[in-house]
Amino acid sequence: MNLPIAQTGPVPDASQATRFGRLWRPALRQAFVKLDPRQLRRSPVMLVVAVSALLTSVLSVLPDSGVSTAVAVQISLWLWFTVLFANFAEALAEGRGKARADSLRAGSQGLTARRLEGDGGFSTVPAATLRKGDVVQVLAGELIPADGEVLEGIAAVNEAAITGESAPVIRESGGDRSAVTGNTRLVSDQLLVRISNDPGESTVDRMVALVEGARRQKTPNEVALDLLLIGLTLVFLIVVVTLQPFARLSGGGLPLIFLAALLVTLIPTTIGGLLSAIGIAGMDRLVRLNVIARSGRAVEAAGDVQTLLLDKTGTITFGNRRCAALHCAPGIAPTTLAEAALYASLADDTAEGKSVLEYVRGLHALVEPAAGQFQAIAFSAETRLSGIDLGPRRYRKGAVDAVLAYAGLPAEQLPPALAAEVQRIAQSGGTPLLVCSEQRVLGAIHLKDVVKPGIAERFAQLRAMGIRTVMITGDNPLTAAAIAAEAGVDDVLAQATPEKKLARIRQEQSEGRLVAMCGDGANDAPALAQADVGVAMNEGTQAAREAANMVDLDSDPTKLLDVVQVGKALLVTRGALTTFSIANDVAKYFAILPALFAAIYPQLGALNLMQLHSPQSAILSAIVFNALIIVVLIPLALRGVSVRATSAAQLLRRNLLLYGLGGLLVPFAGIKLIDLLLTALHLV
Repeated sequence: MNLPIAQTGPVPDASQATRFGRLWRPALRQAFVKLDPRQLRRSPVMLVVAVSALLTSVLSVLPDSGVSTAVAVQISLWLWFTVLFANFAEALAEGRGKARADSLRAGSQGLTARRLEGDGGFSTVPAATLRKGDVVQVLAGELIPADGEVLEGIAAVNEAAITGESAPVIRESGGDRSAVTGNTRLVSDQLLVRISNDPGESTVDRMVALVEGARRQKTPNEVALDLLLIGLTLVFLIVVVTLQPFARLSGGGLPLIFLAALLVTLIPTTIGGLLSAIGIAGMDRLVRLNVIARSGRAVEAAGDVQTLLLDKTGTITFGNRRCAALHCAPGIAPTTLAEAALYASLADDTAEGKSVLEYVRGLHALVEPAAGQFQAIAFSAETRLSGIDLGPRRYRKGAVDAVLAYAGLPAEQLPPALAAEVQRIAQSGGTPLLVCSEQRVLGAIHLKDVVKPGIAERFAQLRAMGIRTVMITGDNPLTAAAIAAEAGVDDVLAQATPEKKLARIRQEQSEGRLVAMCGDGANDAPALAQADVGVAMNEGTQAAREAANMVDLDSDPTKLLDVVQVGKALLVTRGALTTFSIANDVAKYFAILPALFAAIYPQLGALNLMQLHSPQSAILSAIVFNALIIVVLIPLALRGVSVRATSAAQLLRRNLLLYGLGGLLVPFAGIKLIDLLLTALHLV
């Protein structure tokens, strides 16, 4: 009897739900919720701005010589707006992922599991109560209740709820496709699954936490930047506090509201307000790639990676070798070889065997025997041969050494012309197969592993950014070198074993480089754990998924290239906006300092380069610009700065020119324009 299982309802359209028109209202509500001091303390700079806003709010209703009530109220309001705009940016970044989180949660609510008990029977329990090590039975049509590893059975699984791809994939016990993901549906047969995670630690839980940002821990670079911002804030706080005594000694005085405004404009409020949004948006971009990171540290490391280790099969090449040509032995007619190759491939169900049939049928119109007229000899990894017995004649094809052994011929007796052709095929990166009939070698088949289009250009872009690519393959050195040359990789590790992979990663790291690699098998686990960025394929083994610090839900090895791009974009965005934030403070000095001290030190009036209307207008204009620039930069923080294929030095120069010089010039124009508007509207 089948036990009740949870059914998933319609999945929300994440692309629609993440549009700005649907997000701004809840984000605006969250901006006010985030005024809670317990949340503000996570951003020290914004906490200082909030305290300053509170102080100016109190001072605006108290008599303060030199500041009109209207100006004091406006300064107070714009300081509150600065905090709200920063909160809005963070809430907007979090909201972009909530639609995906809601759809993931919807699939797991109310889910039950059939758990194996000690007496050998099964009991129905809520999926949320499953613990690591529990064993559950999943039947066709049911949802897999949690992440785990297949102990028994082979079945097709629909992983659309996680990956978005509706085509079922095969999961089976043993091998490199034994891992299953919670909230995916079994579409055939049944499986016995051992749960691999405790509640709250599954793939779905990690994805929800990442896209919502609720449990996102600050990365090391983010913590370091926070410390820098705190240091700058303390320095400027000391400067502002000491200004009043100096003014008193000079026979004057400074309004406290102006001093609070000066502090807010001097500290790096722009990056302080956008820092959290940048981090959350970066993780969201990673989740949109269907990659789950165990920590933000791994994402940052991806941005600093200097060496990429990439498997040849499935990453650089399609992995399905195809027949590219037939080469006859001396004295053999092309039709004779074609007929023998076709016959020898009739029982070969591999992709290579099917490609031989397709190639030969396209060249010649040959009569094929009916299925009942021959005895099939299927390809096996042990014999490395396939073929048929057609009456008294035996047709075989397979690896060179396997066919020679079958035919009872030493390698030296292979015709020199055919031996040279076999050598040429291997050196070109192809795989040579021999075809024989009745112990006579008729010729060779050229199987070619096709390099993916555009992959060489992607490697060239990585090289321009200072990232080396290393192709990992089990091929012999000659074949590996040919494929590497065609793909444009920088280095190759041929005849790779788990020990060789681990040794290569350690060698790269000992030379001061950060290394990234991807893998799916249990034998990849040591290397994935050693790499700075290890991306495990979701369809691989549980050992690989646990060893890696990222999991690609699509099981696409080329995704590693995109992960590096996301990590680099995150670091570049944070650096670019930090540069802009610090640079745009310069213009505020020229706006506020002359306004504050012109009455005490008239000589400082020469610093009023923008010719602002009045001291009150100058201070209010700087405060308004300080708030509005956060709003202007929100799209850039969420989208990320584009990373071009260039070296780190060139990228630094570009960002210094664009965001450094831009940060210097834009505020001069912006503050002057705001001053003109405030004056024209008689707000000062």
